[in-house]
Amino acid sequence: MAMKIRLARRGSKKRPFYSIVAADSRMPRDGRFIEKLGTYNPLLPKDNPDRVKFDADRIKHWLKLGASPTDRVARFMEAHGLLEPRVRNNPKKAQPKKPVEN
Repeated sequence: MAMKIRLARRGSKKRPFYSIVAADSRMPRDGRFIEKLGTYNPLLPKDNPDRVKFDADRIKHWLKLGASPTDRVARFMEAHGLLEPRVRNNPKKAQPKKPVEN
């Protein structure tokens, strides 16, 4: 069974709120999950400590069992020191577009 640590959307229309969950990768995004590990509220300011909350011990437990975090959750974990920072590079976005020829 392939495990993922990912976000599950909660909240109403235009008021997003996410739960950080451990789930089987075959389940739908907002479907069945095994354990709730934390929360993420993107509406709060970036420096607010309540923006991302999670149980670090349980996340370490799931990582030991082979669960892989999604990109967004991996960034949260890197910010809190649970994972080594990964170098990301997106060279296509950084280059200017071709000028329009007449």
